[in-house]
Amino acid sequence: MFQEIDSYVNYVRVEKGLSPNSVSAYAHDLRLMSEFFESKKITDLKVIREPHILAFLVNLHKSGIESRSVSRHMVSVRGLFNFLRREKIIDYDPTAKIEFPKKWHRLPEVMTMSEVDSLLATPDVNTSYGFRDYTILQIMYACGLRVSEVVGLSLNQLTLGTTDHDLTYLMTMGKGSKERIVPIGHIACTVIKQYLEEVRPSFTRPDSPDRLFISRLGRGLSRQQLWNIITKLARKSGIKRNIKPHTLRHSFATHLIERGADLRSVQTMLGHSDISSTQIYTHVDTKHLKEIYKKFHPRS
Repeated sequence: MFQEIDSYVNYVRVEKGLSPNSVSAYAHDLRLMSEFFESKKITDLKVIREPHILAFLVNLHKSGIESRSVSRHMVSVRGLFNFLRREKIIDYDPTAKIEFPKKWHRLPEVMTMSEVDSLLATPDVNTSYGFRDYTILQIMYACGLRVSEVVGLSLNQLTLGTTDHDLTYLMTMGKGSKERIVPIGHIACTVIKQYLEEVRPSFTRPDSPDRLFISRLGRGLSRQQLWNIITKLARKSGIKRNIKPHTLRHSFATHLIERGADLRSVQTMLGHSDISSTQIYTHVDTKHLKEIYKKFHPRS
């Protein structure tokens, strides 16, 4: 049980880019859950069903925890079982049919264009590591990829055109093992080509995988390594806000919508199975529209 929980906590920290406080809250909630189940002699998450989850929630209520906190615990528990089901560790999600008060969703953190420019200008492109990291930033912002998709990119997933009229795109495997095609912009394409020709060969060894991004040991980058690269560059860039890898994905989607991209196209590029996941970016765009209104309307 602890191994599965540790895997999920690492996932929300690296893949979802949650803050340290949020990660600690998830870990705390799931520790309480595991302690409760262990007290009932249950040590295997595969055997847990709805009555077990409901018993845990009742126990939280009886212990005097406020309804809002119980709801937060349920978010943590549901997230764990969703993750385990997605990773094919369990066959059944016991939280799927349990209703609870919806949590207030914060709007995603989005960078301004000037912040994107500052971040992209941070790596030292005159060094091999710096140019590799610069290429990572370019492809994450150009394509809106998740951390797991970036570290999993192999060379055969790239189609790089030789002229402006050629198709330039990548094929990636997202959540639920769903493939999708994502276009690559001209700037990012040029950077990737230079990286492949001049930089990547210096990282590879005879036994290196065909991953696009390679570590100094000649291995594919891990999620944690990519997380560290992005957060270190963000701090070095001087951006005051807490920029995480997923912020680049949020910024990719929001900037497209701000410039007139339709929601369905953005949904396809992000790999969202449900358009409601994409619609949150229209709320971010509303903030942008209000700023435009205040700036230009004569009676604002």
